[in-house]
Amino acid sequence: MKAQGQGQAGTTAAEAAERRARGALRRVPVWAWRLLMRAVSPGERRRFNAEPVSGVSYWFNIDFVGDGIRAHRLDVMAPASTGAAVDPLPIYVYFHGGGWTSGDKASLTKYCARQAADGVVVVNVNYRMAPSFHLGHVLEDANAALAWVGANIADFNGDRERCVLGGDSAGGQISALMAAATFRPELAEHYSLRPSLRLAQLRGLVQHCSIVDFSVFFEKGFVMSLNFIRMLLPHGRDEAGAAQGHRLREAARFMSPIEWLDSRCPPVFITTSERDFFYRSNMNLIARLKEHGVPVDALVYGWGSANTEHTWQQNFRYPESQEVYRRLSSFITTVTA
Repeated sequence: MKAQGQGQAGTTAAEAAERRARGALRRVPVWAWRLLMRAVSPGERRRFNAEPVSGVSYWFNIDFVGDGIRAHRLDVMAPASTGAAVDPLPIYVYFHGGGWTSGDKASLTKYCARQAADGVVVVNVNYRMAPSFHLGHVLEDANAALAWVGANIADFNGDRERCVLGGDSAGGQISALMAAATFRPELAEHYSLRPSLRLAQLRGLVQHCSIVDFSVFFEKGFVMSLNFIRMLLPHGRDEAGAAQGHRLREAARFMSPIEWLDSRCPPVFITTSERDFFYRSNMNLIARLKEHGVPVDALVYGWGSANTEHTWQQNFRYPESQEVYRRLSSFITTVTA
């Protein structure tokens, strides 16, 4: 369903021109994406975190591995203590986006704090990134962060038995693969993971403009080049021919959450829009989950909603973002009850 806005049929001349301009973004190479993210990230951190949320306690840059690097740091946010005894709260573990090559948890501080203010213990996670590291390393870090949560979150009044995973863009893919690994042992084995999170602990999954269906990478004119897939493979794999033709498709299958999330998946909250680069990917996931009988709460905006560009959810000043936060708070409350 469309939450607001309108679909293709009601497109104005101005909107049609915008669509054509968007169509010019085809097969963006990895290096161009990295340059763009490097240019916009500092400004995003300032804008997205303006007017910090009060009534929340913050613990920044906790080293969840013990090696001292920023990629292995996480933040915890929880409702400020009132001095009265409070029952343990549900946990929301979040992974930032950035095309696997960029981004940082710092841009998501206010987003995470908004959820903490509503009565959730939120864990905001960094991880190692490509091209220096491949997807196996990224998932290893995500699993290590979840192990830290399991061992330590009670110190922050979090209930490790009521966990929701989430992320935007590439972070959505990370969270979805970690969710799938809890009940798909062949996926966990592929990445040499012993999942730190049990399926019984996983109550929900949140996907904001996520890269969840890698089949779209092989469509003519898709925004990201196939080198993004090659970049995520173990180094040297493509030189051996494992990233060519049908072999690249097979490699991409292990990166694609839509191939692994089945009827065992917990309820999912999905937000996307027609302006999102991964709109079709997210709509495909909605359809697939419904085929499996998984409860899906979807918030989908049409092209007419100008504030819903890719990962708009992070900018709280938009009413569309505020609607995401309201719906997300309700989703977490419902699935962790």
